[in-house]
Amino acid sequence: MLKVDKELCIGCGICEDACPFGAIQVENGLAVVGETCTLCGACVESCDVQALTLEIAEKHVQDDLQSWSGVWVFCEYRRGELAPVSLELLGIGRTLADRRGVKLGAVLLGYRLGETASRLIGHGADTVYLVDNESLNDFRDDCYSAVTTSLIRKYKPEIILAGATAIGRSFIPGVATDLNAGLTADCTRLEIREEDGALLQTRPAFGGNIMATIVCESSRPQMATVRSKVMKALEFDAARRGEIVVIDPPADLLQSRVRVLESVVGEAAKINIQEADILVSGGRGLETAKGFELLNKLADALGAKVSASRAVVDAGWIPYPHQVGQTGKTVAPKLYIACGISGAIQHVAGMQSAETIVAINRDANASIFNVADYGIVGDLYEIIPKLIAKIEERR
Repeated sequence: MLKVDKELCIGCGICEDACPFGAIQVENGLAVVGETCTLCGACVESCDVQALTLEIAEKHVQDDLQSWSGVWVFCEYRRGELAPVSLELLGIGRTLADRRGVKLGAVLLGYRLGETASRLIGHGADTVYLVDNESLNDFRDDCYSAVTTSLIRKYKPEIILAGATAIGRSFIPGVATDLNAGLTADCTRLEIREEDGALLQTRPAFGGNIMATIVCESSRPQMATVRSKVMKALEFDAARRGEIVVIDPPADLLQSRVRVLESVVGEAAKINIQEADILVSGGRGLETAKGFELLNKLADALGAKVSASRAVVDAGWIPYPHQVGQTGKTVAPKLYIACGISGAIQHVAGMQSAETIVAINRDANASIFNVADYGIVGDLYEIIPKLIAKIEERR
């Protein structure tokens, strides 16, 4: 933590100017540290009177690291369907497990799960821990957290992966807290460090301007959430064989303080740009919200869906479920057409996995051309109508 010595502080304000996060303010002649402090130490270096100090907690190394073994993936099942990110995580989980020489486990919670466990084995799991109980039909944070935590404490996997979905983001942090484990959110890359087998968890930081690699080397389990469409799922192999462990959890783990009165699928949930093979995406270069009328015509001609950059979503031109990027959705379509999008790193982070990227922009120096497979420099209001005409002509 950052401590301020009231006896030494002279209220000069140098630390306030030095803080890149605006976390320090001088009030009544004394430096006051706010909640946005990241403990970067910039203020400590700037303080000539040494009134600021960083107190570093003593590092605690877990005693039983060697007793934890295996890679687990939490496989999300909702409304009779398996979340696609579950299969994507089994793909990277298979890679990590093979590197560690351990088994890959899948945790499947829900009700009336049918043949889903066998499907997980076909996609790479060695063992499926199946909890099929009516109490888990509706997602309730406390039940899912209690059951998952109980399984982890019993079987002790060294690595746990989950999707950065609404459900994953809701209860996985609680599991990590109960286990006193580290958790890295929104990872885009996962690797095993050769010298000690630690999980290297890479994610965007500082608004996507840098990529940070985080290691929880002194505690187990190592936990990470991953966005959809970042990892690649393995092809289904009907010949694969694995073990299904049926779990009957104690009744107290299924007692919830929450009662679900009604479950409603909102309109936003119906806009699933992540499953689209073709996306036509608009940015600030459209100039007005009416520009999306033209993009919708192109999307109809291609059998595509419409997406957008954060700038136009913030401007209210199109709803948030269409947003692509670090603060939106990560997509990996076969074809991504970026119309009037400059190519900020935050947006590129959400679409760079597309198989083919086509960029249309008036600015020949726009950053989007650095990641595009094909670039068209010109006015999109002249180019897109011609493109639509050519597509209809070919049909």
